[in-house]
Amino acid sequence: MITRDQSALLAPVERDLRLDLFRGIGLWMIFLDHIPHDIVAWLTLRNYGFSDAAEFFVFISGYLVGWIYGPIVAGGWFVAALKRLWRRAVEMYVAHIMLFLLFTAQIARTARRFDNPMYEHEFNVFNFLSHPDELIGQAILLKYKPVNLDVLPLYITLVFASPFIVWCLVRRPNLTLAASVVLYVLSRWFNWNIASYPPGTTWYFNPFCWQLMFVFAAWCGIGQIEKIAGWVWSKAAMALAAAWLAFALLIVMTWHLPALEALIPKWMIKAIYPIDKTDLDMLRFTHFLALAIWVTHLVTRKWRVLHGAWLRPVILCGQHSLPIFCLGVFLSFSAHWILTQYTKGVWEQLAVSAVGIVIMIAAAWLLDRAERVPDLFVKVTEVEEADTVLESAPADRSAAAPAGH
Repeated sequence: MITRDQSALLAPVERDLRLDLFRGIGLWMIFLDHIPHDIVAWLTLRNYGFSDAAEFFVFISGYLVGWIYGPIVAGGWFVAALKRLWRRAVEMYVAHIMLFLLFTAQIARTARRFDNPMYEHEFNVFNFLSHPDELIGQAILLKYKPVNLDVLPLYITLVFASPFIVWCLVRRPNLTLAASVVLYVLSRWFNWNIASYPPGTTWYFNPFCWQLMFVFAAWCGIGQIEKIAGWVWSKAAMALAAAWLAFALLIVMTWHLPALEALIPKWMIKAIYPIDKTDLDMLRFTHFLALAIWVTHLVTRKWRVLHGAWLRPVILCGQHSLPIFCLGVFLSFSAHWILTQYTKGVWEQLAVSAVGIVIMIAAAWLLDRAERVPDLFVKVTEVEEADTVLESAPADRSAAAPAGH
């Protein structure tokens, strides 16, 4: 018989604003990275290291799942956690389908308006516009995805599997993490991935590999990272992390400054390339971990700036990540066609980037204000109870009412 701890459902969870902060930063980076040839995109992480915003989101998502639902599952409320997480997965699935339809319509309308079929081919919607009957079914099965819509199917898959991941982590955390590592190695060795559309293609984000980032984050979220905190944030580990970040910066700079490539030995180039994003190359994974070590050391949970006005806009975006992500996809394409059809000047790039971020902040503020509006709807159960009381009242009750009622 399962023993359920009622306090596991009622215990308050203190919000870590750092997670919202970095999720908001990740949303801004995704928006900027999706604008081709945008000078402002030089501010994003991918230009200075192996990892980028994708690692941000997967890690934060996994950490929150472990942190919030670990105690609930440990308290014997697995079905309650499964219900909530699967509901979230369904919400993300519906958001993905709606985003797919609206984003495709936006691209098709732009292509017709400017008589430029480049957009249809560049964003992988040409086949959909030619055979919508077939590709709608493929989109519902998460096989067909236009460019920039690859990440949501990964999140849906991971969140759908997360109740079982947390259940295993609560009981055998280290064994579960080891199993995740084994799955990662096997999937890379045997090229396991999920089939996509058109036939012969696979998912851009391989869930069999990216699950390692998610499971490791959930492992940290349930409290296992605290057991090795003394080693993780030791001087030796932090020095090694700093050296790895510096090495990654040097390698990435060779992509932008060919003169630096001569400094890299050929054997090292053969060893590190290709740095694969689809299968979560270990260089990307370890670069993110090195970055996380230093960020968590410098930005503590009690950092006063987190509660200040300067960071409030980006934190608001992080707190409403799903709708802001969907909005960012539309804004990035809008910025793309504006720069393509009119001008690609530096000032124009700065303008569309700034306007897009301002719109994201405004949308997040409106969503936050909407959440603060109280719900004044009466519960259905209360109405039913009132009806029952009226039905059971004496027949002459209406006659006893005061005149005029």
